[in-house]
Amino acid sequence: MSDATPLRLPDDDLFGPDNLPYGVFTTEDDPDLRRIGVRYGDYVLDAGAAADACGSPHTDLLQRPNLNPLMAAGRPVWQAVRAEVRSWLTSPEHADTVTHNLIRLEDVTLHLPFEVADYVDFYASEHHASNVGRIFRPQGEPLTPNWKHLPIGYHGRAGTVVVSGTPVVRPQGQRKTPDETAPVFGPSRRLDIEAEVGFVVGTPSKQGERVPQSAFREHVFGVCLLNDWSARDIQAWEYVPLGPFLGKSFATSISAWVTPLDALDAARTTPPERTHPLLDYLEDSAAGEPCGLDLRLSVSLNGHTVAEPPFSAMYWTAAQQLAHMTVNGASLRTGDLFASGTVSGPEPRQRGCLLELTWSGRDPLELPGGERTFLEDGDEVVITAWAPGPGGSRIGLGEVSGRIHPAV
Repeated sequence: MSDATPLRLPDDDLFGPDNLPYGVFTTEDDPDLRRIGVRYGDYVLDAGAAADACGSPHTDLLQRPNLNPLMAAGRPVWQAVRAEVRSWLTSPEHADTVTHNLIRLEDVTLHLPFEVADYVDFYASEHHASNVGRIFRPQGEPLTPNWKHLPIGYHGRAGTVVVSGTPVVRPQGQRKTPDETAPVFGPSRRLDIEAEVGFVVGTPSKQGERVPQSAFREHVFGVCLLNDWSARDIQAWEYVPLGPFLGKSFATSISAWVTPLDALDAARTTPPERTHPLLDYLEDSAAGEPCGLDLRLSVSLNGHTVAEPPFSAMYWTAAQQLAHMTVNGASLRTGDLFASGTVSGPEPRQRGCLLELTWSGRDPLELPGGERTFLEDGDEVVITAWAPGPGGSRIGLGEVSGRIHPAV
């Protein structure tokens, strides 16, 4: 292979052979044909075409228009396909075939990589929950009495999960400030972000069965970045007593790339110390491997970095969330998406939403283009992340971006 080959990547490339995230793409010459791709550097491998050319027994799964059939096939197949793809991209005997099926990233259009079945959002950061409690209940306890005993969550709208780059239209709804006697209707004035990590379910479960933490790897296919856009003023008026609804359901953006769970083995880390005894199904002190993940997020607003939230600080792990989500017998479906909730750390610069970063608008952010408390029309938010990889390398998680469009 010459130095010019796309198969030869710099050692510090975030999308090398230890990563290999999956996505779905089309090309300009065939815009109706959705294909499964694997990102490799600044290229996309047409996985179905490569599988066919290399005689893979998994060709059919890789020639589907989305990832759902592959995700439903189960972990042994995930591991086998991942090993095949790595071999195709790194073995000299496949170089010519694979190079023929590599497309420049800039020449493809990326789509929602899987069909979302159900969507659940959690509230797993103690730092985020405590800050929100201090903002809204300054005279009370920051955390609610149940917070240290279970991972709090709510069901969202699967139909409004969109791929990175999709415009976000400013939502309208009812708002009421404390000094108003009646609500008014109009565009949200306190539009916010929530920097999160999403977990994508592959293997389903039967209704009535519980999924223990020990089965996490058997059910979760991979990880994506997620922005759960939030209209704080609509949310504040509607959420008592049943919780988030229209203030959340208008849009949730996810990255176009799903990173396989096995790519994050080197990022495994011990979660924060538990301060309250946990019930058996949530107890993880004797887990065979650390259940936290060392993911380093970065949030930019109009090209200016405003926060760097550490996922390692999350109190509740994804395995605990999965166990709690199914402890009542609720079933898993292929394509279920559950999100971590806002990722925030202990430092002001590590807060994963504008509500915290500006302390509910009291302390505006100073940006090159002017102050910001909440999002204005035309603002663009980009969330990126990386994780430790084997041998000191880094694993990149595909970015999730969105630009605010005016209300309609």
